[in-house]
Amino acid sequence: MATKKEKKTRIAAVGDIHVRETDRGKWEEFFRKASEEADVLLLCGDLTDTGRTAEAEVLAQEMKVCTIPVVAVLGNHDYERDNQKSIRKALLRDNVYVLDGDSIVIGDVGFAGVKGFGGGFDRGMLGMFGEPMIKSFVQEAVDEALKLDGALARLENDHIDIKKIAVLHYAPIKATVVGEPEQIFPFLGSSRLAEPINRRGVIAAFHGHAHIGTLEGETSKGVKVFNVSRPILQQEGYDPTYYIFEV
Repeated sequence: MATKKEKKTRIAAVGDIHVRETDRGKWEEFFRKASEEADVLLLCGDLTDTGRTAEAEVLAQEMKVCTIPVVAVLGNHDYERDNQKSIRKALLRDNVYVLDGDSIVIGDVGFAGVKGFGGGFDRGMLGMFGEPMIKSFVQEAVDEALKLDGALARLENDHIDIKKIAVLHYAPIKATVVGEPEQIFPFLGSSRLAEPINRRGVIAAFHGHAHIGTLEGETSKGVKVFNVSRPILQQEGYDPTYYIFEV
């Protein structure tokens, strides 16, 4: 007897959309197209251009035409004016989830999300040593990795055989920031974010932030990582500017 074909979940992913107050009407077609081609849309940080709540309100209005669930994390631009709480509030509605150390299950796919932070990669990763300000910088990266680990652990504990996706803004591996000046690698992501991704059975991770990085890489354990920063997708010829991944 023929086995029933498993239905796949199509994920559209993009980061760094940098919505401005003057963007009214600019994004509606983007969200309509994503709704037609995917089952879930991931927004990987830098949703606003300068961290103004008014920019998030424009984005929220544009997203009203989106008929599929949206899973988002905030980025460094969204924290620029310390308005991250009001930006998150402006975006939240039915089927729009802004994750910060928490998770959401859609169908048989679980999404865990954090902003992430810098600190560098592999042997170049900054250690917890030196002046208090350096230690605070490193601690932020540690805290973000712990938040991601906690969100993935809850998915693991609450759902049997769930397929896990990590949603980030900062990069968890060096390979997907290659193309940027090496001097700024420590500010583009941290290998600490890769540790829970490797340990918790994640099948893919998506991030943005590095506008001239590399589209695809993988962790030391072979987990696929995609840098879906909009400028990279544009340069790679994606139109509309999102990357489709099937789970």
